[in-house]
Amino acid sequence: PLVADAEMLGTPDPQLAATMGFSGFGKKARTFDLEAMFEQTRRTAVERSRKVLEAREREKEDQAEKEFRIPCTDSSVSASSATRPGSTLTEREVVCSESEDSSNEALSGPSMQSQSSARGPAEDIDDDDDDDDEEEFIGPPLPPGFKDSDDDNDDDTEEEDNNPVKKIPDSHEITLQHGTKTVSALGLDPSGARLITGGYDYDVKFWDFAGMDASLQAFRSLQPCECHQIKSLQYSSTGDVILVVSGNSQAKVLDRDGFPVMECIKGDQYIVDMTNTKGHTAMLNSGCWHPKIKEEFLTCSNDGTVRTWDVNNEKKHKSVFKPRSVQGKRVIPTTCTYSREDGKLIAAGCQDGSIQIWDRNMSVHTKFHCRQAHASGTDTSCLTFSYDGTVLASRGGDDTLKIWDIRQFKKPLNSASGLPSFFPMTDCCFSPDDKILVTGTSVKKGGGSGKLFFFYRETFQKLYEIEVTDASVVRCLWHPKLNQIMVGTGNGLAKVYYDPVKSQRGAKLCVVKTKRKERQAETLTQDYIITPHALPMFREPRQRSTRKQLEKDRLDPLKSHKPEPPVAGAGRGGRVGTHGVTLSSYIVKNIALDKTDDSNPREAILRHAKEAEENPYWVAPAYAK
Repeated sequence: PLVADAEMLGTPDPQLAATMGFSGFGKKARTFDLEAMFEQTRRTAVERSRKVLEAREREKEDQAEKEFRIPCTDSSVSASSATRPGSTLTEREVVCSESEDSSNEALSGPSMQSQSSARGPAEDIDDDDDDDDEEEFIGPPLPPGFKDSDDDNDDDTEEEDNNPVKKIPDSHEITLQHGTKTVSALGLDPSGARLITGGYDYDVKFWDFAGMDASLQAFRSLQPCECHQIKSLQYSSTGDVILVVSGNSQAKVLDRDGFPVMECIKGDQYIVDMTNTKGHTAMLNSGCWHPKIKEEFLTCSNDGTVRTWDVNNEKKHKSVFKPRSVQGKRVIPTTCTYSREDGKLIAAGCQDGSIQIWDRNMSVHTKFHCRQAHASGTDTSCLTFSYDGTVLASRGGDDTLKIWDIRQFKKPLNSASGLPSFFPMTDCCFSPDDKILVTGTSVKKGGGSGKLFFFYRETFQKLYEIEVTDASVVRCLWHPKLNQIMVGTGNGLAKVYYDPVKSQRGAKLCVVKTKRKERQAETLTQDYIITPHALPMFREPRQRSTRKQLEKDRLDPLKSHKPEPPVAGAGRGGRVGTHGVTLSSYIVKNIALDKTDDSNPREAILRHAKEAEENPYWVAPAYAK
């Protein structure tokens, strides 16, 4: 038994070992001589690098011979060959000689032999040489005309860089009908999927570019602030909530679908020091989100304060900034914004024409100040920082557009005048590449077309203008991801300008969809009772389809008779007007109304004179007796 046990331990049954999971028993472990392997690798690498270098040397010699063979008289050929990669060999020889020394050391790495054997040695060397100049293209050789077309594209991009007008996406437009009154607020979410519009008609409408078809209908309309005009709408940096600033003193935050998230508290208007009130006490003018902190937003109001808020705390503001005039008196801020890069600066444009900028963390004293940025007594309608954060643009109520370097805040870098603005929220914005500044102009009714002006940022030269509509252009927005320009107008339109080539998504998504067919409202047809065993005289004819029945009804003059609309104003043709149900009320209303035209009272009185004279009926016969 001991011998049998020993035998079992020494050479186990293979089937048993596999079942027990000991399949590795009985096999000898491999031994690796690492030093020998490293030595072999080093030798192979050295030998390979020597072969490559020899091949390169041979190629250089061949090239030199070719150059000597070319006759010196043909200057044109020599000039053209100088531009080719082959003519720069003298420069490359230095590099190769340096690489020879380094490659004599151990070169380990993936094998190049398979490639060099597949192609000829000359081709291999050519490619190596070309690698110094340009990246290696993987795949089949390029067609001969390809490089030329690539160069053309480069020329186009160069031309576009030189001519910024070509970057303006205005070849196509769509019109969204918000309502009949001014579109005073526009907002696009960061991804550019949804647009919101707000107006003087108190409505906020939601437009989803991916969900809309060519009929361009809003998918939701609501009045978040009852009977208050919408001043400003903006999506937060993450796009999940919307800030609504209206004509009342409490800003609201809605979610993406328009349901309320929070409402700021109203302050106590009987407290003199505005720092001690928990919220605004007068009408709001503007508001915006912090570019980095997604819970924080900013509002400014007619109570003379700029306040920051936290979405999670609606009971009290975070901090208060109080703009002051030269005399230290309270002044009303008409617009406010954060610096675009980090949100560390808060800027406000005030009614005394000043622009005041604070550090977000220090609310007492201003960090930058310009006392006479715009004319005193006018509403600065917009402040916006450039994408690089160095420049501030301001749109004044004094019909000007100015651009400032806040480090030298005494006078503007550039300014443009003659841009009429009748609205306290006329916008200006920078193009996504920061080279163009855009603003709209206002017009009186029947006074021409509202225009969108494009200025070159460096020189303030007017590059371009778009005639938008026969009403004022109030809001404008150039979305960096979509590369589309949204415009809100004074006659209730929101226009979207885009270019099918330069723009992405947005309006391009909904234009291509066909309009959904409107289904005719199914009229209520009489219920059909199925009675299979009824007598023939009681049996109803089976209805085939509602559509056929409808067509028959249209032919029947009685069934298709349109009911008379209700009478507006005084009754006509024996019908009593809407104002009175009883006869007495109707008579009282109409007692003073005479339907005849009494423009000349003398003629109206003498109208019956001739008839009375010819056959008298009342007066003359009585006196004759």
